[in-house]
Amino acid sequence: MTAMSGHPPDKKSDGLLERLRVTFQAEADEHLKSMSSGLLTLEHAPSGESKSLIEAIFRSAHSLKGAAQAVNLEPIGVVCQSLESVLAALKAGRIELAPPLVNLLHESFDTIGHLLSMDAVSLGRPQPLAVTTARRLDDALKEPPANVEQPDEPATEMPADMPYVAPSVAPETVRVSIAKLDTVMRHVEELLAPRLAASQRLLELREAVAMLATWKKQRARLQPALRVIEHSLLAPTPGAAGERDGRGALNGAANRKQELLKLLEYLDGEQVQMKVLEDHLAHLSRSAEHDQRVLTGMSDNLLRDCKDMQLLPFSSLLEGFPRLVRGLAREQGKTVELLMQGGDIDIDRRILDAMKDPLIHLLRNSIDHGISTPTVRSAKGKPPQGRITVAISQKDSGKVEVVVADDGVGIDVAAVRAAAGKLGVISLQDGGGADEQDALALVFKSGLSTSPIITDVSGRGLGLAIVREKVEKLGGSIAIESHRDAGTAFRIVLPLMLANFHGLIVREGGQLFVIPTIHVERVVRLPHSDIRTVENRETISVNGQAVSLVALGEVLEMLPSRAGQAQRDSILAVVVDMAHVKMAFRVDEILGGHEVLVKPLGRQLVRVRNIAGASVLGTGQVVPVLNISDLLKSAMKQVFKPRAASTGLAHDKGDIAEKCSILVVEDSITSRSLLKGILETAGYQVSTAVDGVDGFTTLKTGKFDLVISDVEMPRMDGFDLTAKLRADKQLADLPVVLVTALGSREHRERGIDVGANAYIVKSNFDQSNLLDAVRRLV
Repeated sequence: MTAMSGHPPDKKSDGLLERLRVTFQAEADEHLKSMSSGLLTLEHAPSGESKSLIEAIFRSAHSLKGAAQAVNLEPIGVVCQSLESVLAALKAGRIELAPPLVNLLHESFDTIGHLLSMDAVSLGRPQPLAVTTARRLDDALKEPPANVEQPDEPATEMPADMPYVAPSVAPETVRVSIAKLDTVMRHVEELLAPRLAASQRLLELREAVAMLATWKKQRARLQPALRVIEHSLLAPTPGAAGERDGRGALNGAANRKQELLKLLEYLDGEQVQMKVLEDHLAHLSRSAEHDQRVLTGMSDNLLRDCKDMQLLPFSSLLEGFPRLVRGLAREQGKTVELLMQGGDIDIDRRILDAMKDPLIHLLRNSIDHGISTPTVRSAKGKPPQGRITVAISQKDSGKVEVVVADDGVGIDVAAVRAAAGKLGVISLQDGGGADEQDALALVFKSGLSTSPIITDVSGRGLGLAIVREKVEKLGGSIAIESHRDAGTAFRIVLPLMLANFHGLIVREGGQLFVIPTIHVERVVRLPHSDIRTVENRETISVNGQAVSLVALGEVLEMLPSRAGQAQRDSILAVVVDMAHVKMAFRVDEILGGHEVLVKPLGRQLVRVRNIAGASVLGTGQVVPVLNISDLLKSAMKQVFKPRAASTGLAHDKGDIAEKCSILVVEDSITSRSLLKGILETAGYQVSTAVDGVDGFTTLKTGKFDLVISDVEMPRMDGFDLTAKLRADKQLADLPVVLVTALGSREHRERGIDVGANAYIVKSNFDQSNLLDAVRRLV
């Protein structure tokens, strides 16, 4: 391909170029993914397979260069041109695939990715980053490694204008924008409403047929009596009796007889009309049943086909993870192997999009907190290289399980209990009483972190809370397993598809509710005698396990209406299980399971506690769909009294702030004033010092609850000040927060080594980060 000619642009050509660039963007993303995954495979591939992998990467780079030149995106073409030259040299054996070259190739792919994220106007101008990357690639060709045998014949490179021809014919495809696909999917999903309505009309028609049949039976039972009346009326009457009664009485009896005969005649004709109506209703019922069956089949097939278009293999999400893990591990001086299993399982694209950030956070978490450096692992008898596994498996027809596991240090349960006690989630006295599984579940609490250091990517205790929130928003659940020095595993259960699902419709207090069946373990009917009281709460036995029993209406704070059920011989309860938490909800009536379509509540009701959305039944009735995660949390609050309240740990944050005295050590008057202002606005008492020496003197002569210090200062920097405090018996336990512009891994590690409790990088400074760190430490 060659670049477009330089004729003066017009509106028509501009429009064509714009459409071409949209197509190019999708094509470029595919080529970049192919090159990245190919290079990652090449790093560990046997020598016999390396040539074919290099060839595949080379062809992708060549195609990307041609496509970029076709839409006048010169910076991308410049990088791809130099990339081609390096890959051609690798093919020919003129250079070796050494680690520095591998890193350079990965950085080149990152540069291309960055350029692809820029707008067309910016890419129309020279980009220094592209020029620098191209120059570094060209320089790599000038230093061929020693002892490399040169080939007898020079390798032939693909001409720049020769298009790449695929070796095999792929199925024909067409690109459709995601927005259009989502619109079609919504329209198809809406077919569920008229389908349910048709089912309801068929049910009502069947009820009408049944009513007519009942009427017909009752009418048939009257026939013998009507015949007797008819015979008596038609029997001859003695003439003398008529004469004695008089002429008027005779005429009256004759008239009544005539009217009764008309009534009997009508009733006889009614039987014929009833038969015609019965045949007509039977015909309508058969037709409605046929139409409903056809509509169900067509809508099911259409919905299935549209769902298939929305399905993507899990591997499409996993493609970028090896590079991510490799880069994060290199930053921290660690070596990590990433194993991925089950990537061929298809799942809703919308779920994949929503799960990208949570899975990335779990991988970061494993590398940052789980996997140790090779030296530490070797000292513990482990292989120097850590291992992270992402395994996807299908649990049943509607659910998939994603397990992210590492073989790292595991989670320190004692540290979790201590952090939870300090945060006020549990009492410091009772924290040790929580069993290990309950303590592990505390890591999902917002603000809870066991990290000894706060950086720009971890230590604030928000990540896992956000992960759980996003998983539960998709209708899934997350649980954690961990063993000290053996590793940690996060188990995520997700639905395969969003939108319509099966729900259990229940009635409570005169109101209908939908409970997603994905979280329903069972429905039970029990006599009142089976309810037991354990620790002042009602429980029932489910598979030998005591499960708390709560009234759904009370959890939803509805008006009490338990009188009717109290008079019954038994109770109905729905046992719900989510992330190893079980709860039985008592209801008035269970109407059965139905396929439902969840509709959002609208912008005015974006977040309603305990409610995930609404569904319209076939009858036209709008029914709330319950949010199981919220429902369990609300039930737990009702069943268990908050421990913090009973121990006096729940204080007002403002009261805590007013009691705390903080020393800010900073040589810059601007930064010093900024920090002082932020802290005083939050209610803390603040003193200042101009450097480490001044700060240490101030600390020896006053009483403070926390130190916030810069690192780079004259006379004594922040590292030395922290080390001096840790060596002093009186100040050894004083919390220290380092706020600095030094954000490298070495500086963060040095901050940890000298004993800092938090390390905040100024380039990522946010006053909420600072205040979060202070609240955790005081």
